Amino acid sequence: MAFIAHIDAGKTTVTERILYYTGRTYKVGEVHEGTAVMDWMDQEKERGITITAAATTASWKGHRINIIDTPGHVDFTAEVERSLRVLDGGVVVFDAVAGVEAQSETVWRQANRYRVPRICFINKMDRIGANFERTISMIEERLKAKPLPIQIPFGSEESFRGVIDLIEERAWSYDGKLESLPREESIPEAVKVKVDERRHALIEKLAEFDDEILEAYLEGRNFTVAELKAAVRRVTLANKVVPILCGSALRNKGMQQLLDAIVNYLPSPLDVPPVKAVNIRGNEEDIPASDNIPFAALAFKVVSDPFVGRLVYFRVYSGKIEAGAQVYNSTTQKRERIGRLLLMHANRREEVEEADTGAIVATLGLKNTFTGHTLCDPSHPILLESIKFPEPVISVSIEPRTTVDQDKMGSALQKLTEEDPTFKVEYNSETGQTVISGMGELHLEVIINRLLSEFRVGAKVGKPKVAYKETITVPAQAEGKFVRQTGGHGQYGHVCIELEPGEKGSGLKFVNSIRGNAIPKQYVPAIEEGIKEAMATGVVANYPVVDIKATLYDGSYHEVDSSEIAFKMAGSMALKKGVAKAKPVILQPIMKIEVVTPEQFLGDIVADLNARRAHIVSIETYIDTTTVHAHIPLAESFGYTTSLRSQTQGRATHSMEFHEYQELPADQVAQLTNKAGY
Repeated sequence: MAFIAHIDAGKTTVTERILYYTGRTYKVGEVHEGTAVMDWMDQEKERGITITAAATTASWKGHRINIIDTPGHVDFTAEVERSLRVLDGGVVVFDAVAGVEAQSETVWRQANRYRVPRICFINKMDRIGANFERTISMIEERLKAKPLPIQIPFGSEESFRGVIDLIEERAWSYDGKLESLPREESIPEAVKVKVDERRHALIEKLAEFDDEILEAYLEGRNFTVAELKAAVRRVTLANKVVPILCGSALRNKGMQQLLDAIVNYLPSPLDVPPVKAVNIRGNEEDIPASDNIPFAALAFKVVSDPFVGRLVYFRVYSGKIEAGAQVYNSTTQKRERIGRLLLMHANRREEVEEADTGAIVATLGLKNTFTGHTLCDPSHPILLESIKFPEPVISVSIEPRTTVDQDKMGSALQKLTEEDPTFKVEYNSETGQTVISGMGELHLEVIINRLLSEFRVGAKVGKPKVAYKETITVPAQAEGKFVRQTGGHGQYGHVCIELEPGEKGSGLKFVNSIRGNAIPKQYVPAIEEGIKEAMATGVVANYPVVDIKATLYDGSYHEVDSSEIAFKMAGSMALKKGVAKAKPVILQPIMKIEVVTPEQFLGDIVADLNARRAHIVSIETYIDTTTVHAHIPLAESFGYTTSLRSQTQGRATHSMEFHEYQELPADQVAQLTNKAGY
């Protein structure tokens, strides 16, 4: 399971407490002191945030729990994406004061996509302004979820003592000391009515989603604790409701109950549906979670460890694997040998002889295995669904300071691209620059800092650039003819294509609708390849072309002179002509921004956002804080952090994430093309 949440909700603090109470660590690390076990990178310690998903294993009441602590910052969304792909359950952590924040929505959507059952932990109940009820209503409204509170807070804000369990009707209080155990208290008379009401509401909600409880409810039977727990487990695993717990991780309150809930309500590998795979014949088959069937695993993370070398993390879906065994990488169709098997505890390693179903382990020795690759038994090749990652939206140029740095930079960038699928490196032959791209300013800043400190590469960094794209707005037809006559065989390729605007995010959709034998079948892949290559540079300002449907409907060939290269060139020429005719436009990335500020600074913030061409979506006020939701062009968002701090004396916070690509206004296109010299 994973801890997922918005930045600063307290995921790492919760994880540190859980490692302590399960006996995995003997001293609790604190994020604010830079001693958290799970935040082991220098960058994480300095910034007090999680950057890379760290894995560990703990035991509680006879159950083994594989835990991943994920980043909350949207720039590191790939870490959450890959973690959710290989997990069975999640704990979503919310800040009781802030409630549901921008990144909470993003991680919730990611968990929905992978159908991950989850429980919610409302953290920081001891802070001034903590509001349990408001956070629950925000979960319902903003996340469209069905919250099921199985606990209510015992006291609130500075008088928060512990939690009241609605299922067992028991009150637990804590003195805040790390080593102290929870004490059971009798529920005060003043609270008893509320507990009875809440328990009745819990049973009614269970009856709504669970037939067994409904039947007993209609008969007017009393429920046992075991029956209620079994029902909560059933509806949680079916993703019908989300159990809600509360506590304060920093004050060590509610942690043991959270561990009980993880074991009671989140799925084991046996509770989730069998993972789908494609076998060698191209048919889909189910892979049940069992040690007694052939080995199948998904590599979800690659790390360059300075001490042991290249580590590949993988999740075992079926079978067992021993150190030194030979496996088949069905993605690359190559055999690989597993080196040492390591059970990871953040950056510390524990060597094991074998890994069984459900295990998350790392291994050494896999040279050609990358994120999203399937590892399986050579006698039973299958392919598991890979992991999809968002495209980078921001780029900077980077140059080595000396010739010695040049070689070091090449190998360091290669290692970093292997580790992070949302980090891309391209060499621009026109300018002679190396361009690196990522998900945001912080993402690139962290990578550049790692280059300088971890890999010791001397480098100069350019200004951030926006990843603009081009697309077409109307259908158009075009032909491309590539004819070269030389001594001996010439070259001849002739294609006619029709271009149409495609759906957002569809890339290229190529359709071959040639009737008869106008172009032989063997040349069609070359035409598609030519079109694909030509899309790398557009016609307005040389940005990549996206979201088009290209239909090949006619053409001609020569018995002797036609070749794949000729048709590739013809396809490329046809695309360039077609795009120029189809009223091309430039698309700009738009970011979704959320600013939380004391009310006195609202006017300045809105004025600044308007000056940055932002579109204000909504403004919400809660007690003394105001939240502004807006859409802002990425080009206008550079340096916003510094600007916001100076406007609000450092009292406002913001988070930003990619929203969509939109057409760039005409005046901006003129500025952009003039600047680039087109």
